[in-house]
Amino acid sequence: MQSVHVLLDATAIPDELGGVGRYLEGIAPELRGDGMRITVVTRRSLASAVFASGAGYGRVIVGDRFRSAPLRLLWEQVRLPRIARAIGADVIHSPHYTFPLSSRAPHVVTIHDATFFTLPHDHSVVKRWFFRAWTLLAARRADVLVAPSAATFDELAPFARVASDRAVVAHHGVDLETFRPPEDRAVEAFRRRLELPTSGWIAFLGTLEPRKNVPALIDAYVERYAGTTAPPALVLAGARGWDSTIDAHLERVPSDLNVVLPGYLPREELHVLLGGALAVAYPSRGEGFGLPVLEAMACGASVITTRESSLPEVGGDTVVYAGTDVSSLGSAIARVVADRDGRVERGHRARERAATFTWAVSAAAHRRAYERAARS
Repeated sequence: MQSVHVLLDATAIPDELGGVGRYLEGIAPELRGDGMRITVVTRRSLASAVFASGAGYGRVIVGDRFRSAPLRLLWEQVRLPRIARAIGADVIHSPHYTFPLSSRAPHVVTIHDATFFTLPHDHSVVKRWFFRAWTLLAARRADVLVAPSAATFDELAPFARVASDRAVVAHHGVDLETFRPPEDRAVEAFRRRLELPTSGWIAFLGTLEPRKNVPALIDAYVERYAGTTAPPALVLAGARGWDSTIDAHLERVPSDLNVVLPGYLPREELHVLLGGALAVAYPSRGEGFGLPVLEAMACGASVITTRESSLPEVGGDTVVYAGTDVSSLGSAIARVVADRDGRVERGHRARERAATFTWAVSAAAHRRAYERAARS
């Protein structure tokens, strides 16, 4: 096929990279090849830190005033199509639901999950209606949709069926150099910095929002360890979302237990948080992929998660599955923490499985999406 020039719009991601940010950071350097030419549109604050020159793609750098969501959306509708025309882009890839409605260029749009439909009350009213509307628009008007799991398209089907020739599954990858088993001295330094007990900790990583089911995790931790000798701590790492119920559950944690909320941790500490934990618990009620599960697996962690949505696509047979309820979570945590040999063996298998999820494989799936869009 002749060369295809793709404009990748990376202006929507925050400076503190969450899942979408790590997705774009991971695939962008891997996209070139097979006749693909890539130009990334990025904000100035991300240009040197994330989307650096010399990584195999061109860049268009815009100002940081587009941190505001309404301004960025207006810019996307008005300015992005002009940039696409100016550089001669054959395809526009909009990687976060929204896309320029007025552009005549073929569109590839990434839909990260279907939980705005399947778990509407786990999102704020504004987000629920905003992302449902844009998902439906993308399903009707985009030339190709990309999703990080087959489960996302399956869950979206009752609301907006997407023909198979317009649907591309591109699993996320993981950076095995960043997410790796930690050294003992790093684990000890991390424990001391967060003032965690010598008995260790159970880790959660993700935004503290309703669908992550953190209140149930807190209650399961209390149910299992209240009144016990030398209990581990529970570390809830990640930005605070809009879940207003968490504080009430934290207030009920007895004084002999330790729940730590360190907020947004530096990336260089994440492998220690995850790989150094007795267990990583991710009790989500619905996911488009579940990147923290994969990252924990890559660190050799023993992961407890649910069978909801895409999570079995990621964990396979290398994680422990539990229900979303307090009792099931507590039982799973108790089994994993008590079984040291099982944790070690499971961690080895999890790391082997994680190594099959690469950004190069994900990028190859994206190139197929671009080719389909260009042909349309």
